[in-house]
Amino acid sequence: QVQLVESGGGSVPAGGSLRLSCAASEFSFRTNTMGWFRPAPGKGREAVAAIYIENGKPIYDDSVKGRFTISQDNAKKTVYLQMNSLKPEDSSTYYCAAGGPYIATPLREYEYQHWGQGTQVTVSS
Repeated sequence: QVQLVESGGGSVPAGGSLRLSCAASEFSFRTNTMGWFRPAPGKGREAVAAIYIENGKPIYDDSVKGRFTISQDNAKKTVYLQMNSLKPEDSSTYYCAAGGPYIATPLREYEYQHWGQGTQVTVSS
């Protein structure tokens, strides 16, 4: 079982920044793709960003393009989500997810098999 541990959440004013971290127990075929999700009312969890671990290619939801950056550190088996220009509507619990060996639609919740416990982000206006 892949273990994912998120950290880095907190409270910031609008326009501020936070960096979330997701430490994985392994980087393997089971974590070929990793993503960050947040709950969407009536829609389960929506993806904000994902990354293909093999080549580092990032994918972003339109709502965060230009503000959020997903990256990885293979030596630390960690994926990061740098969040800049935060808005109150970004307030949520952010979950890290991992899946593999192949994910066709990395912004879809159902593609992922492994989930972290979440970290809370609060953005005040």
